[in-house]
Amino acid sequence: MFKVIQRFVGPASLSLLTFKVYASSKKDSPHKDTVKVNELSLYSVPEDQSKYVEEPRTQLEESISHLRHYCEPYTSWCQEKYSQNKPKMQSLVQWGLDSYEYLQNAPPGFFPRLGVIGFAGVVGLVLARGSKIKKLVYPPGFMGFAASLYYPQQAIVFVQVSGEKLYDWGLRGYIVVEDLWKENFQKSGNVKNSPGNK
Repeated sequence: MFKVIQRFVGPASLSLLTFKVYASSKKDSPHKDTVKVNELSLYSVPEDQSKYVEEPRTQLEESISHLRHYCEPYTSWCQEKYSQNKPKMQSLVQWGLDSYEYLQNAPPGFFPRLGVIGFAGVVGLVLARGSKIKKLVYPPGFMGFAASLYYPQQAIVFVQVSGEKLYDWGLRGYIVVEDLWKENFQKSGNVKNSPGNK
């Protein structure tokens, strides 16, 4: 037998009392009917002889399932487009917020310049009466001219960049037209026998 002495912690008057607890090893104790934890009534679970049976689907559930299967390609397409356009829309919203903040704290003289540029666009729209091509060319042209008077450095950069882009587009268009001309209108035999190719 093992002797275990334990001090009992209780109220202040009983804190000095000592109790002796005797414990015996398993070798010395006789085998009794031991009860397992799951055999206790608190933990016992009645054994069920049941099995899962799926309920038949109602007509409403069938129609909803059919509708979901029918709409699945469209919803996946929408989710894909949403994930593609979400960064663009976030950048557009950020640009709008930045523009709003800039307009709230605009530099002095910004709004009069903006008014002159807008008025130049209205004048271009008035002068472009009668022709749709003039309506497409005059207002942006007049607004660009007025903006270049107030912002000459930015206008020079814009003209250089747009000129390079126009040159690239013109060169690409020329190459495409040349390839189409060679494929459709010039045959290999006609080119060699033509009077201009001697």
